[in-house]
Amino acid sequence: MMQDILKRAAGIELVVFDVDGVLTDGRLFYGDDGQEYKAFHSRDGHGMKMLHRSGVEVAIITGRTSKVVEHRMANLGIDRVYQGQKDKLPAFERLIAEVGLRPAQVAYVGDDVVDLPVMLRVGLAIAPADAHPLVCRHAHWQTPHGGGLGAARDVCELIMEARGSLEAQLAQYLQ
Repeated sequence: MMQDILKRAAGIELVVFDVDGVLTDGRLFYGDDGQEYKAFHSRDGHGMKMLHRSGVEVAIITGRTSKVVEHRMANLGIDRVYQGQKDKLPAFERLIAEVGLRPAQVAYVGDDVVDLPVMLRVGLAIAPADAHPLVCRHAHWQTPHGGGLGAARDVCELIMEARGSLEAQLAQYLQ
């Protein structure tokens, strides 16, 4: 089974992440002023940077709209950010047309049933360890970590390992 996952991962040119429940643990925090707060794991962000440096595009498709997502993605250098996408499939189709890829060249990481229409079309569908059971049943692979707790880093390292770039990305920190 893992050989099939690595084979799929080796052909990935773009990874699309959902936000709530994937890059965060899914909880939403609101201040008295209505301001929304989210917690992102720093290792997830660094994994996304390494993945991008290794030649894989990274994008975001999320159902909610949040300034904090805009700020976090800008900080990571991710400019393909589609927020407010209640139906994620049209955004996915626009995205792959923009970058000129086939669905088989794309990995999608989602945690809830709203992610299934995209997950059912990509070459590598991934669910965090704590994703909804239906999503887990339709994912090709589940991460060892939960959403917001290292799941994105798991994805990035899997794809870099399959593409043969993980060792080089990590070696630069051993100098």
